[in-house]
Amino acid sequence: MKPKLLSLCLIFLLSLFSCKEETQLTNTEIGPEVTTYYFIRHAEKDRTDPENRDPELNQKGLGRAMHWAEILNDANITAIYTTDYRRTTMTAAPAEVKYDLIRQYYDPSMIDVAAFKADNLGKNVLVVGHSNTTPDFVNKMIGEEKYPPMDDSDNGSLFIVQQIGDMTTDVRLNFNCNCPD
Repeated sequence: MKPKLLSLCLIFLLSLFSCKEETQLTNTEIGPEVTTYYFIRHAEKDRTDPENRDPELNQKGLGRAMHWAEILNDANITAIYTTDYRRTTMTAAPAEVKYDLIRQYYDPSMIDVAAFKADNLGKNVLVVGHSNTTPDFVNKMIGEEKYPPMDDSDNGSLFIVQQIGDMTTDVRLNFNCNCPD
Protein backbone atom coordinates (compact mmCIF):
# COMPACT_ATOMS: atom_id res chain seq x y z
CA MET A 1 0.00 0.00 0.00
CA LYS A 2 2.79 2.38 0.70
CA PRO A 3 4.02 2.39 -2.93
CA LYS A 4 0.46 3.20 -4.13
CA LEU A 5 0.15 6.00 -1.61
CA LEU A 6 3.54 7.34 -2.59
CA SER A 7 2.55 7.23 -6.28
CA LEU A 8 -0.73 9.03 -5.60
CA CYS A 9 1.07 11.72 -3.59
CA LEU A 10 3.61 12.13 -6.35
CA ILE A 11 0.88 12.48 -9.01
CA PHE A 12 -0.99 14.95 -6.80
CA LEU A 13 2.15 17.05 -6.28
CA LEU A 14 2.97 17.03 -9.99
CA SER A 15 -0.54 18.13 -10.91
CA LEU A 16 -0.42 20.81 -8.25
CA PHE A 17 2.83 22.26 -9.63
CA SER A 18 1.67 22.08 -13.24
CA CYS A 19 -1.58 23.88 -12.39
CA LYS A 20 0.32 26.51 -10.46
CA GLU A 21 2.64 27.05 -13.42
CA GLU A 22 -0.30 27.48 -15.82
CA THR A 23 -1.94 29.94 -13.45
CA GLN A 24 1.21 32.02 -13.35
CA LEU A 25 1.42 32.14 -17.14
CA THR A 26 -2.20 33.17 -17.62
CA ASN A 27 -1.99 35.85 -14.93
CA THR A 28 1.16 37.43 -16.32
CA GLU A 29 0.50 41.07 -17.14
CA ILE A 30 2.08 42.75 -20.12
CA GLY A 31 3.58 46.13 -19.30
CA PRO A 32 2.63 49.38 -21.01
CA GLU A 33 3.26 49.91 -24.71
CA VAL A 34 6.63 51.40 -25.62
CA THR A 35 6.57 54.03 -28.36
CA THR A 36 9.76 55.58 -29.71
CA TYR A 37 9.88 58.68 -31.88
CA TYR A 38 12.96 59.72 -33.86
CA PHE A 39 12.85 63.38 -34.88
CA ILE A 40 15.30 64.80 -37.42
CA ARG A 41 15.58 67.91 -39.52
CA HIS A 42 15.85 67.48 -43.28
CA ALA A 43 19.35 67.06 -44.67
CA GLU A 44 21.30 69.82 -46.43
CA LYS A 45 19.24 71.51 -49.12
CA ASP A 46 20.28 73.03 -52.44
CA ARG A 47 20.71 76.76 -51.79
CA THR A 48 21.66 77.81 -55.34
CA ASP A 49 18.28 79.52 -55.89
CA PRO A 50 17.32 81.60 -52.81
CA GLU A 51 13.85 82.17 -54.29
CA ASN A 52 13.08 78.44 -54.39
CA ARG A 53 10.83 77.64 -51.39
CA ASP A 54 10.93 73.91 -52.07
CA PRO A 55 14.48 72.91 -53.04
CA GLU A 56 15.77 69.39 -53.28
CA LEU A 57 18.72 68.11 -51.28
CA ASN A 58 22.22 68.91 -52.44
CA GLN A 59 24.90 66.23 -52.80
CA LYS A 60 25.89 66.42 -49.14
CA GLY A 61 22.21 66.20 -48.17
CA LEU A 62 21.74 63.06 -50.24
CA GLY A 63 24.72 61.54 -48.44
CA ARG A 64 23.29 62.55 -45.07
CA ALA A 65 19.91 61.02 -45.93
CA MET A 66 21.71 57.72 -46.57
CA HIS A 67 23.62 58.24 -43.31
CA TRP A 68 20.35 58.66 -41.37
CA ALA A 69 19.10 55.35 -42.77
CA GLU A 70 22.32 53.72 -41.53
CA ILE A 71 22.05 55.33 -38.09
CA LEU A 72 18.45 54.13 -37.79
CA ASN A 73 19.39 50.69 -39.12
CA ASP A 74 18.35 48.84 -35.94
CA ALA A 75 15.50 51.14 -34.93
CA ASN A 76 12.84 48.95 -36.59
CA ILE A 77 10.98 51.98 -37.92
CA THR A 78 7.29 51.18 -38.43
CA ALA A 79 5.96 54.61 -39.50
CA ILE A 80 7.46 57.63 -41.26
CA TYR A 81 6.09 61.17 -41.27
CA THR A 82 7.41 64.15 -43.23
CA THR A 83 6.22 67.59 -44.10
CA ASP A 84 5.17 68.03 -47.73
CA TYR A 85 8.48 69.42 -49.00
CA ARG A 86 11.04 67.85 -51.33
CA ARG A 87 13.87 68.19 -48.82
CA THR A 88 12.01 66.32 -46.08
CA THR A 89 10.68 63.57 -48.33
CA MET A 90 14.12 63.09 -49.88
CA THR A 91 15.65 62.85 -46.40
CA ALA A 92 13.18 60.13 -45.43
CA ALA A 93 13.44 58.22 -48.73
CA PRO A 94 16.35 55.87 -47.83
CA ALA A 95 14.58 54.85 -44.59
CA GLU A 96 11.34 54.33 -46.52
CA VAL A 97 13.10 51.97 -48.91
CA LYS A 98 14.95 50.17 -46.12
CA TYR A 99 11.81 49.53 -44.08
CA ASP A 100 9.45 49.22 -47.06
CA LEU A 101 7.16 51.95 -45.75
CA ILE A 102 5.09 54.68 -47.33
CA ARG A 103 5.57 58.09 -45.77
CA GLN A 104 2.67 59.96 -44.28
CA TYR A 105 2.48 63.74 -44.42
CA TYR A 106 1.89 65.97 -41.45
CA ASP A 107 1.35 69.69 -41.12
CA PRO A 108 3.32 71.02 -38.13
CA SER A 109 0.86 73.90 -37.63
CA MET A 110 -2.10 71.52 -37.45
CA ILE A 111 -0.64 68.63 -35.44
CA ASP A 112 -2.86 67.17 -32.72
CA VAL A 113 -0.27 65.66 -30.37
CA ALA A 114 -2.76 63.48 -28.46
CA ALA A 115 -4.12 62.00 -31.70
CA PHE A 116 -0.59 61.56 -33.08
CA LYS A 117 0.44 59.64 -29.96
CA ALA A 118 -2.70 57.49 -30.07
CA ASP A 119 -2.23 56.71 -33.78
CA ASN A 120 1.35 55.58 -33.21
CA LEU A 121 1.09 53.73 -29.90
CA GLY A 122 3.65 50.93 -29.73
CA LYS A 123 5.42 51.97 -32.93
CA ASN A 124 8.90 53.24 -33.80
CA VAL A 125 8.29 56.46 -35.68
CA LEU A 126 10.60 58.60 -37.81
CA VAL A 127 9.52 62.25 -38.13
CA VAL A 128 11.34 64.53 -40.59
CA GLY A 129 10.80 68.26 -40.23
CA HIS A 130 12.58 71.61 -40.27
CA SER A 131 14.87 73.69 -38.05
CA ASN A 132 11.91 75.34 -36.33
CA THR A 133 9.24 72.63 -36.52
CA THR A 134 11.34 69.68 -35.29
CA PRO A 135 12.22 71.06 -31.83
CA ASP A 136 8.73 72.54 -31.53
CA PHE A 137 7.15 69.13 -32.20
CA VAL A 138 9.53 67.50 -29.69
CA ASN A 139 8.56 70.11 -27.08
CA LYS A 140 4.88 69.33 -27.65
CA MET A 141 5.55 65.61 -27.32
CA ILE A 142 7.37 66.01 -23.99
CA GLY A 143 5.05 68.71 -22.66
CA GLU A 144 7.68 71.37 -21.98
CA GLU A 145 9.60 74.11 -23.80
CA LYS A 146 13.00 72.45 -23.62
CA TYR A 147 14.46 72.76 -27.12
CA PRO A 148 14.87 76.07 -29.01
CA PRO A 149 14.79 76.26 -32.82
CA MET A 150 17.80 74.63 -34.44
CA ASP A 151 20.61 76.54 -36.05
CA ASP A 152 20.23 76.67 -39.84
CA SER A 153 23.46 74.69 -40.23
CA ASP A 154 22.31 71.89 -37.89
CA ASN A 155 21.34 68.92 -40.02
CA GLY A 156 22.76 66.32 -37.64
CA SER A 157 20.58 66.49 -34.53
CA LEU A 158 18.51 63.46 -33.61
CA PHE A 159 15.84 63.86 -30.96
CA ILE A 160 14.60 60.61 -29.44
CA VAL A 161 11.38 60.69 -27.45
CA GLN A 162 10.25 57.51 -25.78
CA GLN A 163 6.82 57.03 -24.24
CA ILE A 164 6.30 54.14 -21.82
CA GLY A 165 2.86 54.34 -20.29
CA ASP A 166 2.66 57.78 -18.66
CA MET A 167 6.44 58.23 -18.55
CA THR A 168 8.21 60.23 -21.27
CA THR A 169 11.97 60.46 -21.79
CA ASP A 170 13.87 62.53 -24.33
CA VAL A 171 17.42 62.98 -25.52
CA ARG A 172 19.14 65.02 -28.22
CA LEU A 173 22.08 63.48 -30.03
CA ASN A 174 24.25 64.90 -32.79
CA PHE A 175 25.64 62.91 -35.68
CA ASN A 176 28.25 64.54 -37.83
CA CYS A 177 28.33 63.36 -41.38
CA ASN A 178 31.45 62.95 -43.47
CA CYS A 179 29.26 63.21 -46.52
CA PRO A 180 30.72 64.55 -49.78
CA ASP A 181 29.98 68.19 -50.61
